[in-house]
Amino acid sequence: MDRHGLWAALRRAGVADGYYRIEDVHEPTPAPPDFLFVRRTSGGAWETGVYERGTYHVIEWHPSEDAACAHLLRLLT
Repeated sequence: MDRHGLWAALRRAGVADGYYRIEDVHEPTPAPPDFLFVRRTSGGAWETGVYERGTYHVIEWHPSEDAACAHLLRLLT
């Protein structure tokens, strides 16, 4: 699954838009005070985590976009 597939799956599942941020695909504006996220690292890996109180906290690093998207989907559904 890629980020676009993740976004579609979350929408089908009825997950509220403000609960998550998917880099370059779904970035709510204005940004909610806290949310779960998936993003690519500068080294090309992927990470999932939580943003709260102005700070990104990584929960897990992933070797692929597919693994990161699957993880975020499990966290949100």
